[in-house]
Amino acid sequence: MDIQKQTERVEKESMAIKRVMMEMEKVIVGQKSQMEKLLIGLLCEGHILMEGLPGLAKTTAVKTLAATLSTSFQRIQFTPDLLPADILGTQIFRPDTRAFEIRKGPIFNNIILADEINRAPAKVQSALLEAMQEQQITIGEETFKLQSPFMVLATQNPIEQEGTYPLPEAQTDRFMLKLKVGYPSESEEKEIMQRVYQGVTEDVCSKIDIDDINRAKSVVNDIHMEEKILDYIITIIQATRNPDDYKLDLSHLISFGASPRASIWLGKAAKAHAFLNSRGYVTPQDVKYLAPDVLRHRIILSYEAEAEGVTTDDVIANVLERIEVP
Repeated sequence: MDIQKQTERVEKESMAIKRVMMEMEKVIVGQKSQMEKLLIGLLCEGHILMEGLPGLAKTTAVKTLAATLSTSFQRIQFTPDLLPADILGTQIFRPDTRAFEIRKGPIFNNIILADEINRAPAKVQSALLEAMQEQQITIGEETFKLQSPFMVLATQNPIEQEGTYPLPEAQTDRFMLKLKVGYPSESEEKEIMQRVYQGVTEDVCSKIDIDDINRAKSVVNDIHMEEKILDYIITIIQATRNPDDYKLDLSHLISFGASPRASIWLGKAAKAHAFLNSRGYVTPQDVKYLAPDVLRHRIILSYEAEAEGVTTDDVIANVLERIEVP
């Protein structure tokens, strides 16, 4: 399929997804970039971790997205006393039948909001691992496939906040994107205040069904990516692992570079971003735009970097600035 025909196909199938964005904008003030990246996660069926201080509409954004979709949705509030069985489900003995019965947990839904995921201990956080990676759950000796689409949208407060537990590194790598949610601008905050004081509430009207989502996902997979873009992605990822090979003075700041999942997700995310912008092909700007969100939780900094106050975003910015754009 040539690029012109692919672009026409993208323009047609992206209309439904753009309706979702319009519905979300009725409820959420500002944060257009965050909403766009939630849709990218939906199109790629990737999981998203959102980090920000309380009160920045992280939970509201996820609930609004779920309200625009004709899919099942479940919110799980993570707390220090939560157990893995509270998420996955458990076996219950029935005296009348003298047999065990499976009671499925809230994870058996399409869209999962894992609210304040880092307020639960590691054993509970790890209960999500099999579901996020394999899209299946094991309870006792039985394994259950999860229905598609399946997407975990997790929120967390910064680690510095009291009463939080760092996510296991194996689990953070399974998130496609890690979004940093910041404060609203002056004008946005003023609009938020006016809406609250005036009692203005906007309801989500338009919904899209699973068939719309699946058609859009199929188009995203077919979006054209030239080999030079593929090489650009690989070079960025390799530069986080072997910065000296690319004449980057970063080796003393990085303990471990990004995993192969970073290459895979960065390519998929770039395709989804092209789709949302009605293009049938990927540009280097798509890659640069999403690289920080794909990489910031996959690069492990050295103690020296932490002592100097260097963040993963600083390292990523340095890599993107120095690597030649095709």
